[in-house]
Formats: sequence, C-alpha cells, structure tokens
Amino acid sequence: MVDGREVRITHPDKLYFSSQVKVSKLELVRYYLSVAPGALAGIADRPVVLKRFVDGAEREAFYQKRAPKDRPSWLRTVVLSFPSGRTAEEVVVDDAAGLAWIVNLGCIELHPHPVRSRDLDHPDELRVDLDPGPGVPWEHVRAVALEVKAFLSDVGLHGWPKTSGSRGMHINVRIQPAWTFAEVRRAAVALSRAVERRRPDIASSKWWKEERHGVFLDYNQNAKDRTTCSAYSVRPLPDARVSTPLDWREAPDCDPADFTIFTVPRRFATIGDPHADMDRHPGSLEKLMELAAKDEAEGLADAPWPPHFRRTEGEAPRVAPSRARSAPKPRAKMPLITVANSPDRDAALAGLERWKAKYPAPAAYLAVDDVLVDSMRGRSSTWTRIRVNLRHVPEDIRPGQETPDPDDDPTRQWRELRAGRGSKKGA
Repeated sequence: MVDGREVRITHPDKLYFSSQVKVSKLELVRYYLSVAPGALAGIADRPVVLKRFVDGAEREAFYQKRAPKDRPSWLRTVVLSFPSGRTAEEVVVDDAAGLAWIVNLGCIELHPHPVRSRDLDHPDELRVDLDPGPGVPWEHVRAVALEVKAFLSDVGLHGWPKTSGSRGMHINVRIQPAWTFAEVRRAAVALSRAVERRRPDIASSKWWKEERHGVFLDYNQNAKDRTTCSAYSVRPLPDARVSTPLDWREAPDCDPADFTIFTVPRRFATIGDPHADMDRHPGSLEKLMELAAKDEAEGLADAPWPPHFRRTEGEAPRVAPSRARSAPKPRAKMPLITVANSPDRDAALAGLERWKAKYPAPAAYLAVDDVLVDSMRGRSSTWTRIRVNLRHVPEDIRPGQETPDPDDDPTRQWRELRAGRGSKKGA
C-alpha cells in the first residue's frame, strides 16, 4: 500500500542496474518513495512522457506518450496536442502511489511537460539545459551555470539549479503561465545568446554541433513536446546517478558523481529539498521578450527548431552548414564522417575508439569539439550517432566515409521503407 492505494510491483527482484552497482526494481521504487515529496514537486499535476527501460538501465529505452489502457482508475490523464497535429492521452501523477506505479512500468527517469493540467498551452517553467560537448570539463559547466544565474538576476528571474545526472546541469525558472510555448522558447533563445555573448570562450547557443564549442545552452528543450528529466530522476548510468536539486551555494564546488540512488535519500532526509520554494517565485518573461525583439531588430534570425517542427517565419536555415547547398554567405563545408551508430551509447563510444586505433595519425589532429556525439531520437526509440569533423586533419591523410562500426541505426528500416514508397509514387 502506498498512501492508501494498492500498487503492485511486478518482478520486484529484477535488476535494473547490474554492471557497476546492483539495483532491483523494488529498490528503485523504494528510492523514489524515499524522496517522493521532492520528486512529486517536479511532476505533480503535469502530463508525463513514460520513458520505459523495461529491460533495465543497460538496455534501450522507448518513449510512450499514450497512457496505458490497463491503468488504475484513480490515475488521472489529460489530452495533449503536438506540433504534428496528433494528440495523446498522457498520464498525470498526483501522489506517491502514482509515482510508484510509473516506476513499476520501467520509468527509471521522470519526464514531465512544463505545463500544468489546468492549462496545457502556457508553460509555467522555462528550462535551461546546459549540455557540454565531448571533453568539456565539469568546471566549465559550473562556470556557465553561474553566468546563467547572474543573467537571470539581471532580468528579474530566479533560477533553480540541479545536476542533470549525466555531464551537464539544468536550471529551472518558474514563470507566470502567461506565454505560449513559442514565446517561452523565444525567450530561451534570447537567454542562450546573451550568455554566449557574456562567456564566448566556454558557452555556445549554436544549434548545429559542428558550429558549437564548450557548453551548449539547449533552448529547444522549451519547444512544445520536448521534455527533460525532472528533479530526483535516476539516470541510466552505471553508478545509478541522480539529477539532484542544488542550493546555488553548492554549485561552484559540486560533483555530480556524489549524487546517486544510495546517497540522495540521506541528503533529502537531512537537508530537505533545496527547490521547495520554487513555486513561490514565478517570474515574468517581459525583459527576455524585449531582448529577443532587440536581437531580431539587429538582424538575428530565429534559431533552428528541431526537425519535426513546422518552419517558422524568419527562421534560420534548418540544415547543417556542412550540408547546406546554398546560403546568403558562402560557408566552408565541414568534412564530417559518421563512425558509429548504436542504440547502446557505450557500444557507439567503443566504435569511436576502434576508429581512432585504426587511424591514429588523423585522430591525433582532432580537437575536443571535433568529435560529435549525437543523441538521436525517433518517434519511439533513441540511439547514439558519433561523427568526426576532419577539419584539422591534413587532406592527404583524411579517411573517407566507411560503413560505421557499429551500424545499428534503428530508424534505417523505416526510412528505407518510406523512401521506397516515395519512389513508387514518383513512378
């Protein structure tokens, strides 16, 4: 029984983590119940995308937007519409019983939308996702986070930091639900560009990975239908790391490896939730909207959207510079090659190391930001693509494009089928 409701945990002894630490499904449920007030603060009254690791953290997950038909009568749902025009009835978690129920489905992470069930069109949260490129040190992530804090203060907003549970940081900003998704994203673009101007040495607002350096401020996490893991989410890393809320005084010296499923419950019991007062501080986006208008007046086009969104008026070209056929200004085409595709990130990274061992001379010329590790997401599957930018490698020793190793792109069959249908229509 959880809060007076019966929640059945199926296969409680099934290991969800096994490579570095051992964590069973029941232990995962117990973790979430131990931090339930904090975890619920991030997801309660919000529609949740179910990211299900049914075979554990070391295996591929899939995204399930639609609420399972076989669900408890006490579990709420709401119907969301998406940029594609489709709709989905999604789960809304209101209490610890609902939290335990979705964890039993294999939801190691929690992925809420930034809206409340009473108003699905106006977010009450702006999300700043700090995503470091390969090889970018953790101290740069912390430095950019502190720059974001200072900038938010300048525009009358308060940010609430947490570790991402991986290599980055998230800063959530509670806002008044007075702006649309497109307007919140527009504000996030302005914020990202402003922080890049303040710290051009380590911060980037560039959407295309081949143009980035340092820490990317991912403004597109504020586009409709995008979600990020919320507070106290366990991440599918070997040490069962947790996305942990911080006090700003902790940010300059924190180490994300300190926050795991084994350490966070004691921390929560000792200091409580550092984000407990977040809902008391909703802010206005007016100053960010003014900055966005100023950027646009000075000729800055809207930044690129994710590929499945409709093109907007004034949007920059939605194609990587290295693949652009034409542009207002000539660009140098980047010599990119793909070296690995796999649903298993570790397998893809191992493929990169094999490529480096096969081509040691070219590999020696690679800068940190020449290795592009892309987390690809289809409609229901994720995989890792690794590309190498050979811009610093002398042309006479540049390897050509070969069959990636491994080459397990889960969308290939769908794309080939779609291409086949298109050729038949053309005939």
